Amino acid sequence: MRWIVASHSSTLLPPVHLHHRPPAVAFRVAVACGEKGSRSLSGQPAAVEVQKTSGRSLTESPTKPREPAWPIEPWAARRAPGLPNHAMPPPPAAASPPYQCSVLLRRLAASCSLASSSPSSFLRALRCLHARLLTSGLLHAPSHPHLTLRLIHLYTLSHDLPAAALLFRSNPCPIAATSLVAAHAAAGRLPAAVSFFDAVPPARRDTVLHNAVISAYARASRAAPAVAVFRSQLASGSLRPDDYSFTALLSAAAHLHNLSVYHCAQLHCSVLKSGAGGALSVCNALIALYMKCDAPEVTRDARKVLDEMPAKDELTWTTMVVGYVRRGDVGAARSVFEEVDGKFDVVWNAMISGYVQSGMATEAFELFRRMVLGRVSLDEFTFTSVLSACANAGFFVLGKSVHGQIIRLQPDFVPEAALPVNNALVTLYSKGGKIAVAKRIFDSMKSKDVISWNTILSGYVESSCLDKAVEVFKEMPYKNELSWMVMVSGYVHGGRAEDALKLFNWMRAEDVKPCDYTYAGAIAACGELGALKHGKQLHGHLVQLGFEGSNSAGNALITMYAKCGAVKEAHLVFLVMPNVDSVSWNAMISALGQHGHGREALDLFDQMVAEGMYPDRISYLTVLTACNHAGLVDEGFHYFESMKRDFGIIPGEDHYARMIDLLGRAGRIAEAIDLIKTIPFEPTPSIWEAILSGCRNNGDMELGAYAADQLFKMTPQHDGTYILLSNTYSAAGRWVDAARVRKLMRDRGVKKEPGCSWIEVGNKVHVFLVGDTKHPEAHEVYHFLEMVGAKMRKLGYLPDTKVVLHDMEPHEKEHILFAHSERLAVGFGLLKLPPGATVTVLKNLKICADCHAAIMFMSKAVGREIVVRDVRRFHHFKDGECSCGNYW
Repeated sequence: MRWIVASHSSTLLPPVHLHHRPPAVAFRVAVACGEKGSRSLSGQPAAVEVQKTSGRSLTESPTKPREPAWPIEPWAARRAPGLPNHAMPPPPAAASPPYQCSVLLRRLAASCSLASSSPSSFLRALRCLHARLLTSGLLHAPSHPHLTLRLIHLYTLSHDLPAAALLFRSNPCPIAATSLVAAHAAAGRLPAAVSFFDAVPPARRDTVLHNAVISAYARASRAAPAVAVFRSQLASGSLRPDDYSFTALLSAAAHLHNLSVYHCAQLHCSVLKSGAGGALSVCNALIALYMKCDAPEVTRDARKVLDEMPAKDELTWTTMVVGYVRRGDVGAARSVFEEVDGKFDVVWNAMISGYVQSGMATEAFELFRRMVLGRVSLDEFTFTSVLSACANAGFFVLGKSVHGQIIRLQPDFVPEAALPVNNALVTLYSKGGKIAVAKRIFDSMKSKDVISWNTILSGYVESSCLDKAVEVFKEMPYKNELSWMVMVSGYVHGGRAEDALKLFNWMRAEDVKPCDYTYAGAIAACGELGALKHGKQLHGHLVQLGFEGSNSAGNALITMYAKCGAVKEAHLVFLVMPNVDSVSWNAMISALGQHGHGREALDLFDQMVAEGMYPDRISYLTVLTACNHAGLVDEGFHYFESMKRDFGIIPGEDHYARMIDLLGRAGRIAEAIDLIKTIPFEPTPSIWEAILSGCRNNGDMELGAYAADQLFKMTPQHDGTYILLSNTYSAAGRWVDAARVRKLMRDRGVKKEPGCSWIEVGNKVHVFLVGDTKHPEAHEVYHFLEMVGAKMRKLGYLPDTKVVLHDMEPHEKEHILFAHSERLAVGFGLLKLPPGATVTVLKNLKICADCHAAIMFMSKAVGREIVVRDVRRFHHFKDGECSCGNYW
């Protein structure tokens, strides 16, 4: 009897003829793996068609071997789809089934490159062989264990890890476990990898299996379990660690949380005792271990290992260079780099990257130039590092030359390699002010990742193209925390604080967890809007999430509280911050200065210097502003002169503008003119605006007109110049000249920014304009102000009609003053806020003199503290007095 076992589908592999003696039975096995009718991967028999072809039973012995009932077909014509013709030539037809399957498995292993280039074809061929082993009864056969082991290994290469695990469970052995541990560790499945190690009885575990699980722990940065496995290996008594054991152990130990010199020395001694100290991989791992330790003296030990190594490779030099760069010793890294004998491009890239990380763009570019002249191979890492250096340092022309080098060489980058280079190019052109070019490069990219999208988004934000940034943000197929953070920050810096808060709330509604930088942006938006209650809520969220130690969030809180008039809360945040930096000091000094606490601001600056924190140009700018608000002219001169004398800081245009404004407001115009003559550059608009403001306060018409002419040439569309000059003429009673300036303003199409004030009441921001009648409670506000006005007149308040710079009747001027936006907002706050609560109002322009006097009387009439933040500073009104001391 002859039996033919066949599935319902065509074969994927050539037929194998099985001759069993004494029964002469020929089988033609045509199995389509994974299809109905084949044997399953678990070893269970599948549905097959059995055809009886003779009357001989399987136990009968033939007189002679029977010839095959079918011809042997050429292998090339029957290969699995996608496999090359030469990949798997057929085994000899007369060979035994185990030998045939072994040959096919070896041939498939030799073509394992298909596992990445054509994974589906490789897996189909592998499953076909698996099915053949099942049908031939060779799977898990004790006489041929190597077939199952090779099959498991091939399944790990095909990434079909469940199939490999299923085969392993039926017969756990250390060789199969090693393959499975390595494969699952590479896939990031550490618990599964460890489970295969545990499934092998301790008595059967060998050194290679221990090495595999130690490497798995090292890959996952789990040092303690790796050391425990190594100790169990030593405790077994029969397993001797080899070079691979120590390489894996040292790699894992480098991730110890409290890695110390003692740990490094103890492991080094173990290496030397074992005799593995001469192995290249062990020495490289030792150097990496020493360089990961933060103790300063370990660099000597790492250097000693390097000097005693009999041979060195790329990894040796790269590890030393990267180690020194990580420790901030770029000079030592360069010294090691110069010892390299050979054109190891990886070492060159490491050195260039070290310079970039250390902010040494010039050195990075010079090394790149040497690399080109020395014909060292350039790859995507080289170009990415050099382009990043040029972008960060502002070397736009040099960056363009690198771009030209890329175009000239036309490197054949695969998409994955080209992606970081293109991202660096987008960054370069964005920071170089060529956002249109950056967008063209972005659009031409064949593949994009979230970094690409964030790069072009940041480019638009930094180029003040906020509308374009919004379009990109909406088009992004995927967003991460950085995407939201960039957009929130862009809205804040673009003057759209309300949109920033809306986006932040949308982010949280999308279940995206904001980072501390995103919270800092949202808190800054609250500061711009004066939304103190909302800012306090965000402060509470920071504490709940554990972000209270973040410098970015803490600095944003200081600024937010200061801008909302809560300078005491700002100072409290400053005091409880665990780590304060120069930004923290500057924010607190600025807060004190804006609120009229000039002396306290100067004392805090001196304290900063005494504690060893070197001031920067922003520090001096905040100090000069504090002197300006408090009228501390002599102190301002002292700090202005100490900038260069004590700290080598060259005053900029903003420092000169503050000093000139300080002198002008003090009536010392002649000294301001003398200071202008000493400026080492042409006066800028901010300087001439300070002169014009001083002339308006002191009535110097001639100099004021000259300053205004300079401003008209530099910033003809700036409304502040026209308004300031017109007010100067009006204050002097020169109505014709004032009208001429206003006409000039209209003719040039310059529009005055309308004055408005706003106040937060009941978690809602209420905005008032001059003479506002559209607010739903405007009538009630006007009626309340009339009642308070009667009390104010009894206390001695008289309207200052001189501030109304229009030629009209006195009663008309009084009506205009009565309807100023800040007065309406204060009245609304007094009406709606609880008794005793501080009324905080924000105004987009400078508060007028009459409203300043009126609110002083108002605070006394109603017995409430009132805080007004205008475009320049804060005014705290209480008991008929103001914190500015009427110097504003």
